[in-house]
Amino acid sequence: MARNYRREYDQYQGTPEQIKKRAQRNAARALMVKAGKAKKGDGMDVDHAKPIDKGGTNAKSNLRMKTKTDNRNFPRDSKRQPK
Repeated sequence: MARNYRREYDQYQGTPEQIKKRAQRNAARALMVKAGKAKKGDGMDVDHAKPIDKGGTNAKSNLRMKTKTDNRNFPRDSKRQPK
């Protein structure tokens, strides 16, 4: 069965909450590029030391660079939420 990207966008990625989160991630990446710590195609993710969902900000002091693997793999609880 082919993946229905339009439906996926309409039900999840296109929601106002997800659009806001994506804008915050893009702003954080832009700050790191401007600071010279990231560049296009470097295979790195911008990590928030204190996640935005837990009260963190996009301040430079809260941002750091991590490999995609390190940033996207972390312990989760039974509800698949970060611990």
